[in-house]
Amino acid sequence: MALQSISSIISRHAAERPHDPALTCGDTTLSWRELDRGTNRLARAYAELGVEQDDLVTIALPNSTDFVSAAIAVWKLGATPQPVSAKLPGRELTEIVELADSSLVVGADPGRVPDHRSIPVGWQPDPSISDEPLPDRTATHFKAPTSGGSTGRPKIILAQNPGAFEVGAVGLSIPLRDTCIVPGVLYHNAPFTSTTLGLVNGNHVVNFPRFDGEQVLRAVTELRPKYLYLVPTMMQRISKLPDEVKAAADLTSLETCIHMAAPCPAWLKQEWIEWVGPDVLCELYAGTEVQSITWITGREWLEHRGSVGRPIVGEMRVFDDDGVEVPPGEVGEIYMRADAGAGSTYRYLGADPKRLSDSEWESLGDMGWIDADGYVYLADRRKDMILRGGANIYPAEVEAALDAHPAVHSCAVIGLPDDDLGQRVHAVVEAPGGADEAELRAHMAEHLVSYKCPSSYEFVDEPVRDEAGKVRRSLLAQQRS
Repeated sequence: MALQSISSIISRHAAERPHDPALTCGDTTLSWRELDRGTNRLARAYAELGVEQDDLVTIALPNSTDFVSAAIAVWKLGATPQPVSAKLPGRELTEIVELADSSLVVGADPGRVPDHRSIPVGWQPDPSISDEPLPDRTATHFKAPTSGGSTGRPKIILAQNPGAFEVGAVGLSIPLRDTCIVPGVLYHNAPFTSTTLGLVNGNHVVNFPRFDGEQVLRAVTELRPKYLYLVPTMMQRISKLPDEVKAAADLTSLETCIHMAAPCPAWLKQEWIEWVGPDVLCELYAGTEVQSITWITGREWLEHRGSVGRPIVGEMRVFDDDGVEVPPGEVGEIYMRADAGAGSTYRYLGADPKRLSDSEWESLGDMGWIDADGYVYLADRRKDMILRGGANIYPAEVEAALDAHPAVHSCAVIGLPDDDLGQRVHAVVEAPGGADEAELRAHMAEHLVSYKCPSSYEFVDEPVRDEAGKVRRSLLAQQRS
């Protein structure tokens, strides 16, 4: 079967099974007909607001059926959804929207983003607008998620594949016409993609307004899905639920329980392998840029403990600081190469890729090694990056916001171990004249989304950085761990 636009795929499922459930989030469930007809009307309303073919449309909605409906409506116009957190402060949202040159911001009060048209959370199109089928269109770029970037400035990762797929062949072990449970936040790349591909394959996709381990287990038990998406923080929170709650859960319907987005502790991985089975639990490692993707089953992991798998898409190699490939087992920087060459899977807006010399090998900054059998292992996701509950946090971005406060002379932001989230954000602040922590917290809340804000502060009298402005974050973290 040839590629079809997401628009035509949704309409096809609606024609074949109009009353079957398509999408659930919280207490709201949309049938295929409701999803198709509703997004036809929404697309026409977006067109009236100025959205055209291949525009970027920023979606800043909380997890909801409205979020997914907005993305589908954008695709139906041949445009590209650009998902962001609904909690972004105004400055950060404005920077992203300006970088994207978004024709519409969905989920922002009018006037919040200067010079860009926006509609607020809860906005609904005029019911008099037709919900009949639209002309078939395909977006040149499937999606445009964001990343804070190592410079602390946002960048947009523009997918080079179109908004078109082959039903039944979307990959990632997503089933056909079954049920997929995806409890992640929808503005993150992996939950957004898993939700979309689940719908493309005709599944009933279940999201949640916010993560709740008991609700997830209840949904798996009652709905009998074949597919469950998780990140290690979710796995850990479920693991720590009362024994009677876990014992009451029935996970036997699962054919694929996939985790990604952050390293998984070995003890937690082992526990889940024993719970759902070694052929059910799988792990994927890749960047949003998808130059290369690894995959590993629980059974393979037991034989290659700690690995994130072997590449199933593209290539990965490990090089030292001089650009020389290192032998198996030696730690270096992981570089990736897309099967169709550099630039074939993504394009940055607001940044340039890190390439090895003039080659097509690109790095996301991850350190690790590859064994003699070709299995990839991560030593450290990035030199300075903080991983909090599966979310990437760049210290430079947080430090830039802290430095904007007049009482702060210098600062360094590091990740410290956290039993629940993997790492917590810790700020070491030089403020010789004194600083009020409550005032700093209020200041940060105005500048950054909440998960990026420091959860703990430490005030020092000596400079945190040297005269050249350099800081050894790894040493600071080591001294405090």
